Amino acid sequence: MVFASSEFLWLFMPMVLLAYLAAPPRWRNGVLAALSLVFYAWGAHEALLIFVASITFNFGAGRLIHRFRDRGDERAVRRTMWIAVAANLSLLFFWKYAAFAVAQLDRALGLAGSDGVTVPHIALPIGISFFTFHGISYIVDITRGDAKPLRNPANYAQYMAFFPQLIAGPIVRYREIDDQLLSPPPRSQRLDDFAEGFPRFALGLSKKVLIADPAGAVADAAFATSGGELTTASAWLGVFAYTVQIYFDFSGYSDMAIGLARMFGLRFPENFNRPYSAVSMTDFWRRWHMTLSRWFRDYLYIPLGGSRGSQSDTVRNLMVVFFLTGAWHGASWTFIAWGVFHGLLLVGERLTGIRTWADDRRVLLRRAVTLILVMMGWALFRADSFGQAADFWRAMFVPSGDALPAAVHTALNTETVLALVAGLVSVLLPRSFVMGRALHGEWAGRPLLARGFVLAVLPLAAITVAAGSFSPFLYFRF
Repeated sequence: MVFASSEFLWLFMPMVLLAYLAAPPRWRNGVLAALSLVFYAWGAHEALLIFVASITFNFGAGRLIHRFRDRGDERAVRRTMWIAVAANLSLLFFWKYAAFAVAQLDRALGLAGSDGVTVPHIALPIGISFFTFHGISYIVDITRGDAKPLRNPANYAQYMAFFPQLIAGPIVRYREIDDQLLSPPPRSQRLDDFAEGFPRFALGLSKKVLIADPAGAVADAAFATSGGELTTASAWLGVFAYTVQIYFDFSGYSDMAIGLARMFGLRFPENFNRPYSAVSMTDFWRRWHMTLSRWFRDYLYIPLGGSRGSQSDTVRNLMVVFFLTGAWHGASWTFIAWGVFHGLLLVGERLTGIRTWADDRRVLLRRAVTLILVMMGWALFRADSFGQAADFWRAMFVPSGDALPAAVHTALNTETVLALVAGLVSVLLPRSFVMGRALHGEWAGRPLLARGFVLAVLPLAAITVAAGSFSPFLYFRF
């Protein structure tokens, strides 16, 4: 079920809110967990058993870790943690990467002149990358003593299955939310939470259907163009359109998830902080998909040694993290190359000291250069192959005319042009202004201004949803 759908907006969300408001506080987590499983089964019933098995396994592992810790058997605690983490990663590898690995083996055997192997078709369970990372976070946090294990399986199911973040994040580490799961807000606060959360949800819905989807139509037309027909103008336009689409699509989903969670009394971490205003690639990764960056930092980069060792150790750790960041997004060499591309840029900034430069009069130049590098990365990320990515890079930097192919020209209409202009405006705004945070921060004392802005665009978003002219969120496939 998609947030930007009539079924969700007019049926599921009101039903869940009413059930939540009517439930006694002690039943709240159980009600939300059960309805979240309904939400998952609605669109991915064939994967429900896998998801429930993941929930059951991780809850049991957490209880076992707690039991060993009570006995003072720290060796068993660590052993159980490693087994649980390995089991989670094995689940992720099988469903997401096994077919890809077999395909590479088949290709290698073919090149060697041997008979190939049959590549299996394995349907990817939706949201598996996100709920696997949530499960690992729970196991590691209670092992480290950063949070207490849950005794009630309904509370744990609520953490794992809570529908706002289930499909595409944000990645909520267990220690960020454990106290909230065990301390439901008083009934008197629930309406206040709804009043705070709904504008944020409406903002995300508007970003998705009014900006991301129209921009995506231009990007799709450009990336469907053959390499021989690509011109400099169409390549830059297509990559910029995708740059707008992926940001407003994913940040829109995050806004909706944060707003929905707030309606239920939960505070989720922010996931975006104006990434296209970054002054370096290091700065970009402090602003883009921040919950994923923090997850890799806390559960991989720092345990590997972080930047505490030699410079070569730091470079190795960064490249491992970004290789896996690329792989996390999908079983494709282009995703892996995208991760390596970003890793190399961060290593270069570290070795040259660029990342430590103070913001001075060169800030506009640095922002422009960073944005161009990010767009080059998005061309690789969006491309179906290395050849297509190379075609776009070549067209972007080797002048080949300003004519637009017919399909791209057709995709440019009033709606799509306005969406691209909105994306351009978002790039040029001051770095400190973040619309989503403003609704809870500096505009909180001026509710008419905050809510008036959102409600001005909400009817347009609702009409678009009612017309059925929306598309699934891009990060559903990751």
